[in-house]
Amino acid sequence: MDFSRFIKDFDPKNENMNISKTPSIRESMSVDNFRAISLSAGIRCLALLLLVAVIQVLLEGFFITVQAQPLKNLTDTDPDQPWEITADRFQYDSQAEQYIAKGNVIIKKADKKLSADFVRFEQKTMQAHADGHVVMTSGNDILCGDRIDINLNTETGTLFNGTLFHAETNFHIQSDRIQKIGKNAYSAEKVSISTCDGDHPDWRITGRNLNITIEGYGTVKHASLWAKSLPVFYTPWLAFPVKLKRQSGLLTPQMSFGDRKGSEYIQPVYWAINKSSDVTFHEHFMENRGNKLGLEYRYVLDRDSKGALMYDFFHDRQIDDGTGTSSSDWGYDDDDYLRPNRDRYWLRMKHDQALGFGFNLKLDLDIVSDQDYLTEFKDGYTGFTDSEKYFNSTFGREFDDYNDPIRLNRFNLNRIWDSYSLNAEIRWYDDVIKRRLEAEDDTLQQLPFIGFDVSRKKIFESPLYYDLDSEYTYFFRETGTRGHRVDIHPRVYLPWTCKGYFTFEPSAGLRQTAWLNDRYENEAAVKEDFTDRTIYDIKLDLATEVYRVYASSRTATSVWRHTLIPRVVYDYIPDLNQDEYPDFDEIDRIDPQNKITYSFTNTFTSKCLKPATNNSGGSIGSSPPALYGYNRFCRIKLEQSYDFNEDREPSGEPFSPISGELELHPHDMISLRADARWSVYDDRFVSNNISLKLTDRRKDTLFMEHRHQDDDTRENKIHSLYMDGLINLTGGLALFSEYERDLRESNDLAVAVGFRYRASCWSLECTYSEESDDRKYAFMVTLHGLGGIGTQF
Repeated sequence: MDFSRFIKDFDPKNENMNISKTPSIRESMSVDNFRAISLSAGIRCLALLLLVAVIQVLLEGFFITVQAQPLKNLTDTDPDQPWEITADRFQYDSQAEQYIAKGNVIIKKADKKLSADFVRFEQKTMQAHADGHVVMTSGNDILCGDRIDINLNTETGTLFNGTLFHAETNFHIQSDRIQKIGKNAYSAEKVSISTCDGDHPDWRITGRNLNITIEGYGTVKHASLWAKSLPVFYTPWLAFPVKLKRQSGLLTPQMSFGDRKGSEYIQPVYWAINKSSDVTFHEHFMENRGNKLGLEYRYVLDRDSKGALMYDFFHDRQIDDGTGTSSSDWGYDDDDYLRPNRDRYWLRMKHDQALGFGFNLKLDLDIVSDQDYLTEFKDGYTGFTDSEKYFNSTFGREFDDYNDPIRLNRFNLNRIWDSYSLNAEIRWYDDVIKRRLEAEDDTLQQLPFIGFDVSRKKIFESPLYYDLDSEYTYFFRETGTRGHRVDIHPRVYLPWTCKGYFTFEPSAGLRQTAWLNDRYENEAAVKEDFTDRTIYDIKLDLATEVYRVYASSRTATSVWRHTLIPRVVYDYIPDLNQDEYPDFDEIDRIDPQNKITYSFTNTFTSKCLKPATNNSGGSIGSSPPALYGYNRFCRIKLEQSYDFNEDREPSGEPFSPISGELELHPHDMISLRADARWSVYDDRFVSNNISLKLTDRRKDTLFMEHRHQDDDTRENKIHSLYMDGLINLTGGLALFSEYERDLRESNDLAVAVGFRYRASCWSLECTYSEESDDRKYAFMVTLHGLGGIGTQF
């Protein structure tokens, strides 16, 4: 039978002792409130202790509580917190001033815990010796071994024939002698390192003279990488991260090989400047092209203010000047311009700034040296793909396409109220080709653009509503017409419902536009400096909604609803001669309209009772409220227009193509989208697009998309097929593929196949891809906890 004692102010040299008695079964005890446990003493020990207490009371006439000296200064956070010890048997050696505990010994305090079969503890020095099934936990570190000598105050000591396990990084470090040289620091002479679980890891690194700091780095000499029992790689010195927090140092490099650049090596270096900013430097070695230097600077000013700036530069050894094979070797076929410049760069930046009073500032920069740069450096750490992914996820704003030679730069100031919004910005469109060739640039800039909008809002207590779109723009360009423009477009609505049968909403808008030009494209032409235009528009919107609810034949707790919405919309804008006005964008030329559009929209929505849960709420003793799930599993829309103006033309075609849209989600693992436009005059599809995505519970995916655009009014006709898929063959092995084909030209645009294997502590990915005339073989091996290494060629 177990029992325990609380010992207070214990001093072995104190002659006046009163031992308080509190028997229980394996209760915890502290050194401030030390609980000694003995299975062998039983009732006789308890009686003896009671007798001693009575004798002392008779002799001294008062009680003095016995207590062990408190174990203080053990943690920085709470030095007064005592250590708690439990054991099957416990004794105190007064001569050696040692506590000896045997059998299921546990010593713990806060997040520190030591367990063993036997523990000898010296209170004065805080030195503990533990033997037999030793397990010591300190935060996320776990030490297991045969025996340990440890100082509980300094947290230093030696573990024999043991393993260090760091839970957050899953590092296992084995050695016959591991020294804990600090709170988060360890060293060992001969070690085996792995992030794999089990006695026989899939990979391990063996070496000598290990020094490791948690949330820092580890170093080891004469390191050998083993795959099971097969040696794979040797290095005289190895450093690896053992951290989750930001910390300066080298990052995982990238290596590749190709025809254009030769051997490549990208080495990033990370610098954690402070808690709110960091920078990454990139050294990009290219055998055939030179060295490209890059930096990425990121910062956070407050919760709503942040930014990032990235810049790359290098002096290219190769140019595309049209001589010899330079265009085929170093140029691209997607444009008709050469690239004779050697100094090449890309500067990009985005910044968000909260100014107070609800105002916000946004800055976007995208400046590139030439039209081929982003095509050539599309991949890699500093490539277009990774940069756009970072900026889009962080700031919610993308770049122009990598092959677009006109890049948008803007400076925006905005304020949003409940019903109003203000946007003021400077928009500069940088034409890379014209800038590099120093040609006349007629690219239209907006310096500035100021927009003030009012969302739909009721006019006092009347049945009328209104909204407003307004803007001021100064259009600037180096050559060509430039000037000011003010455009104000209010609109008034009168919604009306006829007893729930249908809704009818007439609305009218009045657009007032004024121009003040300060230069014309043809300086000799006689033009008015100030011009204005007033034009109205009318819209009539008639719609109704009918529905029916059907009970499901599969279950009595689910129903589905079919809703049909017929709609007729009439739009009218008068025909106005606008040749005298400047032509900056689509607002300057308002096309006449006199057409009626009719559509039918079908939606199918299911309603199912969700399974009851314990967190459904409700009072005690009452049934939880019923919860339903809704799923709009199908949507079908058909639409066509009739143009009265086109009907007046001798060879007019007043009927527009019939357009259809389909969205089908019968199950959360099936998604189908399709749209098409059918010409009633040519009796053919002018466009049809369809995409299908299938998934399963193993997370296998298949995506297919067919696109066909054959409208004569569009400049580019499209007929293509795209597919990608992922099949998880086993728990760790997956096959993936990607295929894109131009059906008009009958050629493959991209083909890629590969496999990925993921184990608990490592992964391997191999890929073969073809794009244009470029073939690549790539593989990547990742040792979890150490990073990845691989190549492509």
